[in-house]
Amino acid sequence: MKPTSEGTASTARVIVADDEAIIRMGLRRMLEDAGYQIIGEASTADEVFDLAEGRTADAVLLDIRMPGMDTLQAARVLARDYALPVVFVSAFSDPALVAQATEAGAFAYVVKPVRVEQLLAALAVATARSADLRHANEALETRKVVERAKGALMKQLGLGEEDAYLLLQRQSRNLRKSMRDVAVAVLTSEMSLGKISPRGS
Repeated sequence: MKPTSEGTASTARVIVADDEAIIRMGLRRMLEDAGYQIIGEASTADEVFDLAEGRTADAVLLDIRMPGMDTLQAARVLARDYALPVVFVSAFSDPALVAQATEAGAFAYVVKPVRVEQLLAALAVATARSADLRHANEALETRKVVERAKGALMKQLGLGEEDAYLLLQRQSRNLRKSMRDVAVAVLTSEMSLGKISPRGS
């Protein structure tokens, strides 16, 4: 596990999904004993999305055969739209099914009966990847907001691209705020463009 707060068993948050209550109970006990936080249980793939919508999870433990939405498709959507890695749990060790799970973006495929060492190793990788995905998404969103704010400054103040960026950078330093916060303030008119001097202070 990573020594940082994100991706460690003591803080990692997991959704446990299996259509058999006794299996969910066993998985939950294994994970809680290892320090994971279980933020919800689901008996169908559709219920997983309800949990993912309302709470912050780091990974999903998903039985590969469940009622409702196809779980392979669910894994694709969870990875694409929620940046949530999936660890499949299955009673089937069919190589073709394992290949399908991998193609769907699963980070691991654990065969029942589940061995706790195997499960924890799989989730360690998945939760670490979840933190990486979240950081990457945040960085991408920050770049998008900064680009939009830079464009607004270029248009309103007649600045070149480099000068607009340096102006945002200077405001960030002077106000002791992140570049993203300054960019959002510019775009939401919380920071008047007319009060921003293009010249250095």
